[in-house]
Order: sequence, then structure tokens, then C-alpha cells
Amino acid sequence: MRIPILKLHNYLLISIQTEIDDQTAIQFQEDLLDKIHKSGASGVVIDLTSVDIIDSFIAKVLGDVVSMSDLMGAKVVLTGIQPAVAMTLIDLGIHLQNVPTALDLEQGLIKLHQELGV
Repeated sequence: MRIPILKLHNYLLISIQTEIDDQTAIQFQEDLLDKIHKSGASGVVIDLTSVDIIDSFIAKVLGDVVSMSDLMGAKVVLTGIQPAVAMTLIDLGIHLQNVPTALDLEQGLIKLHQELGV
């Protein structure tokens, strides 16, 4: 299963609407990096509202996606992080300290706009 990546102006929007397995996570990572490269996007909003649980592999891939996107010049904002997901990320030692977060997709777009100083 592929996770849809939408382009809005110079941003990429991703709303993960299902639980993610390892293969989907790897495919998502590849798809997102390819889309950043091809579109020249300066920002990415990843909405995790529908993700209730996350395992160590998916958490690592998520952290890697944020780091890799940053290396490619695209700022990432995470939105809709559920309490269980936040606890799992911290328990696994994945600290996304410099990653802006927001409550929902709308607030995430506002935050991304602020972060990029546009």
C-alpha cells in the first residue's frame, strides 16, 4: 500500500490514514524523498492523526524521514501525534527536538509557513 503525497504550492502534504507496516514505511520514505527531489518542495506536513500505535521500526523510519527531508532542504512539520505515539517515540529514544509539531493539518500548514519565514 502506498501513502498518498499531495503537492500544494511549494509544500507536500501527507495524511497517513492507516496503520503502517514495515514495507509501507520503506516505500513511503522512498516516495517522499523522490517527490521532494522532483518537486523542489521546501516544506512537508506529515499528519499522523489516524496513527494510534507505532512500533520501533516505524518510529525509526519516521525519524529518518525527518532527517533526510531536512538534508534535502525541506522542513518537516508533524501534526496530530496521538499520546501513545508520543510516548512510544520517547520510550524508544527518538527525540524529534527540532521538529515543529502542530495539533492538526491546518495548524501544521500555518506552522510550516512560519518556520520557512514566508
